[in-house]
This record gives sequence, C-alpha cells and structure tokens, in this order.
Amino acid sequence: MTKVFLVRHASAGDRKKWTGDDRLRPLDERGFREAEGLVKLIQEGRPTRVFFSGYVRCRQTVEPPAEALGLEVEERVELVEGASSTDVHRLVDGVSRELPVLCTHGDVVGELLGEERPKGSTWVVELANGELERLEYLPPPT
Repeated sequence: MTKVFLVRHASAGDRKKWTGDDRLRPLDERGFREAEGLVKLIQEGRPTRVFFSGYVRCRQTVEPPAEALGLEVEERVELVEGASSTDVHRLVDGVSRELPVLCTHGDVVGELLGEERPKGSTWVVELANGELERLEYLPPPT
C-alpha cells in the first residue's frame, strides 16, 4: 500500500481566456499564494518524491513545497490531462517505497476519486492493488 499526496494544480486563471498553448498556462496570483500555502500542508507529511504532469501550472504548484523539502520536481506523463486511473496507479506502483506528491489536473482527479474539488486541493490517499482509499481532504490553502 502506498500513501500519496494527490494535488490538483493551483489556480491558473481562465482556460478560455488563455490564447497560447494550454500546457504553458501559468498560475495566477491566487495560484502562487496557494502553491506557497502547500508548503506547510505537504511538508508535515514528509514526502520523498514530487511528480508533476509537465504542464507549467502543475510545476509551479509543487515547486515551493519541493524546494522546502530539498526535492527535485519530476515530470511524468502519467499525470497529464486525460490520463487514466490506470496510468496513475502504474506510476504509484513504480514508486511503492516512496511517499510521493502527484500534481495533476481536475479531470485526472475526477477519474481517480469520482469527483472534482477546487484547484489547489490536496487529498491524502492510499493506493493498493488497484484500489484507492481516501484518508484526508485538505482544502486549498488561502
């Protein structure tokens, strides 16, 4: 069984108003505050790896806690928009001796949990044998 911090990226403005490549859409002012607030939430759990989807907004969400922990952020295709729960489980199975932070998107969170929560939200979950157990929900830091 692997414990995981599952993070939906922080606020990144309105997708419909962004005219460039959506993968490059950055956090907005609120999102940067949420990312800084994640430091305390995530740091207390002492994660050992930090993964993000490859989108700028996901990287920016987990950079502050990763820096505070002295960890690198690692890009993983298993967390991109449209990824399946199977993709995420495969990633977690590959790091079963770690305590990872996974920063992904609302659709992937919805796929895993059957619901979406606000941007910047974090769930502490356990994954084992294809099953997910929710342990704790942490609302977006303000």
